[in-house]
Amino acid sequence: MGVSMRQSFKHIDHAERDFIQQQVSGARSYRSIAATLGRSVSAVSREVARNRCDAGCYEAISAGNAARVRRRRGLVKLREGSALREHVIKHIRKGWSPQQISGTLAIMSDPIGSVSHETIYQMIYVLPRGEIRRELISLLRQGKKLRRPRGQGKDRRGGLVGMTSIHERPASVQTRELFGDWEGDLIKGAGNASAIGTLVERKSRFTVLVKMKDCGANAALDGFQRALGRIPQQMRTSLAYDQGKEMARHAELSQRLKMKVYFCDPHSPWQRPSNENTNGLVRQYLPKGIELSLNTRPRACLGFKTPEEVFYNEIQRGSVALQI
Repeated sequence: MGVSMRQSFKHIDHAERDFIQQQVSGARSYRSIAATLGRSVSAVSREVARNRCDAGCYEAISAGNAARVRRRRGLVKLREGSALREHVIKHIRKGWSPQQISGTLAIMSDPIGSVSHETIYQMIYVLPRGEIRRELISLLRQGKKLRRPRGQGKDRRGGLVGMTSIHERPASVQTRELFGDWEGDLIKGAGNASAIGTLVERKSRFTVLVKMKDCGANAALDGFQRALGRIPQQMRTSLAYDQGKEMARHAELSQRLKMKVYFCDPHSPWQRPSNENTNGLVRQYLPKGIELSLNTRPRACLGFKTPEEVFYNEIQRGSVALQI
């Protein structure tokens, strides 16, 4: 029906600004960006035009700050000393995003009030300069510039033997209709001396972190087999991964677990969007020593249920025990 038929107007939010920044820096057209976001082309072009910096670039955080200055309504709800303000600050310190806080407030059985995520961002950025403001801003997930491939996109790593392209994956995986399709990656420590494997189930966003002794193919095979082997068979049907050398033994992993392994195109992290988002959370929290509870964070894409709720409910429907 087109964007003009949307039921209600919704301001461009923090996540959309992050996406716009990445795509503008990557020279994508406004029309392409608008189609992905479900926005009109004029909404995207207007957002970029009125929030460009002096040098002509578009930067998500600065754009958000400017928008909040233009919209100061709603801050009275978060006045100092209010229960709603204390609730918001408490959950930011727990690592929740403003969107998660706003969404869960809206579905609470005994609500203390409601507030938009944009108003929460606004409250933080209008705080007087000082320790609390710095603390809360540091806990927000900041956007980062699009990573540019070396050698103008040429992959220097060489391909793995016997790879199956992600383009051969069933269409149902892309729509997240069924449980059991996973995305994986490896987060490497300093000097590649240590690594953590990340596995994310696409439909529920349920996450499993896998400690590995190193970044080699043997460690990846052992770690991923051990972690995925504890998942019920019907909840693990495929795995999408990049072309990292740690997956050199992918054929053995596929055979042992009886699940298909698909490989993304070089330098295409957007083909594993759930995993990339999770990796950002892991990198954000692990160095700070904050308790990492990825599966108990409410997600907007799940109707503000948690990945744990969605994943375990599906397992219970099949009456199969999870061994993790």
